[in-house]
Parts: sequence; C-alpha cells; structure tokens
Amino acid sequence: MTGTLRPPRLPRWTPAALLTGSVAVGALAGVLAGLRSHAQWGVIAAAVFVTATFALTARVEGRRRAVDRLAALAVWACFIVALLPLLSLLWETVGRGLPGVDWYFLTHSMNGVLSWQPGGGIYHAALGTLEQVLIASVLALPLGLLTAVYLVEYGRGRLRTAITFFVDVMTGIPSIVAGLFVLSLWIMMLGFGYSGLAGAFALAILMLPIVVRSTEEMLKLVPAELREAALALGVPKWRVILRIVLPTAVGGIATGVMLALARIAGETAPIILLVFGTGMINANVFDGAQSSLPLYVYEQWSFGTEPAYDRAWAAALVLIAFVMLLNLAARAVARWKAPSSGR
Repeated sequence: MTGTLRPPRLPRWTPAALLTGSVAVGALAGVLAGLRSHAQWGVIAAAVFVTATFALTARVEGRRRAVDRLAALAVWACFIVALLPLLSLLWETVGRGLPGVDWYFLTHSMNGVLSWQPGGGIYHAALGTLEQVLIASVLALPLGLLTAVYLVEYGRGRLRTAITFFVDVMTGIPSIVAGLFVLSLWIMMLGFGYSGLAGAFALAILMLPIVVRSTEEMLKLVPAELREAALALGVPKWRVILRIVLPTAVGGIATGVMLALARIAGETAPIILLVFGTGMINANVFDGAQSSLPLYVYEQWSFGTEPAYDRAWAAALVLIAFVMLLNLAARAVARWKAPSSGR
C-alpha cells in the first residue's frame, strides 16, 4: 500500500482566524494609542493580518507559497481600495438623496420656487437631459460606428493614420473646449441662438471618439476566420460586416456606447455655455434655454441653502439611476443580439 505525499497546508479556517485576530489587535492598539479614526484601526489590522499571514504561511507551507499568498492579498487589497470610493459615493448619495425623491419631485419643475424654499422638482432638467442625450446619440452613433467600420475593414494608408490620430486627439479634448467650439461656430458665426440643440452638438463631439475607439477595438476582436469563411462562400463584404462582424461584436459595442452615454449625461460645462439654465419646462430643444440634471445639481448646490442641498442630492441620485438603467438596457440588447453559441 503506497501513500501520497502531500505538502503541509494550513487549515481552511486559518484566514478567518487571522482576520479576526488582526481586527482585535488593531482595535486594541487603536484604543491604547488613543486613535479616534476607525480608518487608522483598519490600517493597523491590515498590517498585522498581512504580516501574520506571510509569516505563518512561510513557516508551514514554505516561502514560495507565502510569496504567492502575499501577492494575492495585494491584489485583493487594491480591489477593495478601488471599490471603497464607489461604495462610499453610492452610500452617501442614496442616504441623502432617497428621502427627496418622490412622485412630486419627478413631475414638477422649479418654476416659482425660490432657492431657500422647499419643494420643486427635476422634470424640466430630466426632460432636457433626455432630449440632449438623444440628439447627441443620433448624431454621434452612426458616424462613430461607420468610422470604426472603415478603420477596421477598409482603411489603409495615410488616410487611416490621419483619422486614427484625430480620433485620439478628440478623446482628450476637455468638455469646455467642445462647448467653446460650438459656441463660436453655431452661435457666434452662424447666428443661431442658445438652445438644447447647441448643447447636443457639443455632447456629440465628446461622444464621437469614445464610440469610434470602443467599436474599433471590438471589431478587431472578431476572428478573421469568420470573415474569410463568409467571403469564401461568395458573400459580399458589406453583408459580411452587417450580418457577421457587427452581431459578433455587438456586446462590446453596446458597452462602449453606454460608456459614451454615461460621460455625456454627466457633462455640465457645455450646457452652461450653450443652453444656460432655466427653472421652467421647455420641451423645444431647438429654441430657448433648457436645463439638464448635472446643471440642476450644480445650480442647486451653488445656492447654499438646505432645501437646495436636498434637491441637489436627490437629482444626483436620479442621474446615477439613469446611467444604471442605460447600462442594463445595453446588456439586454447585447444578450438579445449576440449570436448563439451553438445548437
């Protein structure tokens, strides 16, 4: 009868026990040292946990295993540190904004409501955001998708290099620069007035390079064998792109589009320059001042009164919910349009 030699391993409950002990040590050290911040207690507990884990693992399982576990702890620590601001943001926004979100807040404007008075709503701002984002999407999405298809499927030589260079440059353009460009061209040179349409033009400029770059990268991930197989069967190239390449990459394309929408939905500077702000409902995106959710949050917070602060937090929560709904819709479209894996 032969036995199997197994290297020594720590019990499965060891990480939990070390974590519990480290938390106790961190709390005790914080109390004895007079540290009032729980974050400082956490730093001490984390240092104790990492040190104890490395030392115990090196003694029982060997140094190589200890270094591996230390690297895994570093990855988890970076993940938690990156997640903390998001969780803190959501906690603060939901805690302060949820009490102010009700049916009245969603269906009324700020017409006749002073900054120090309670009441009012975001209907005019939500309507402006929806219209401006919709028009920007109608302008940027077809142009961005077609540009990406050209760069991947047809583009060659200097023209492709020039387009790629300008798309990269546009990716880093500050939003205020896009607003100034539309202001000088559309309003000052061509003589059109301030309107939601002018703001939508600036948002489309900001959205276009994100759509192009994300779509381009997703199209590059489509295997070349799929294209070659279809072309070998005599299918025209445009039909290969339309029926094979784009449906294969639709999941990534939808994600990139949602990232672009999330960026322009939160832009404030172009709206201040081109749309101004109003407390009244203006459904005409082609004429007159409009508002938007980010501009509404900025205006209410700048008033500096408690009712205005409450309205700002509530509007911020609605804006976050709007972006989350866009992402859920994108995932639903991606699953619906994605090609089946097999039969």
